[in-house]
Amino acid sequence: MTVQPAQPDDLRAAPRVPRTIDGIAEALTGAARMAFYREIGQADAGSDLQDVLAAWWGQAMLDTDPARAQLVEAVEAGTLPTVTMEAVVARRRANGGAMPGE
Repeated sequence: MTVQPAQPDDLRAAPRVPRTIDGIAEALTGAARMAFYREIGQADAGSDLQDVLAAWWGQAMLDTDPARAQLVEAVEAGTLPTVTMEAVVARRRANGGAMPGE
């Protein structure tokens, strides 16, 4: 069995949410935006800051996904297609990518 994304992303297209502090903040609203600014303000430069940006960018991408309602419904119903971590690692290696720490 293979898993295909519901809407394949064109990797050359600009992301829906720019992976910048301003881009992420603009996509978030209300309490989420304030929590983001609080975490960014407390993050140390380097990997700590990158971790905060990555986590909030993911949240902003989900919040702005046109198919968000269907994704949430599929998760709640247990029908969202999934793959094992082993399959992800194998695919990444087959495509010439290394895993972190390798």
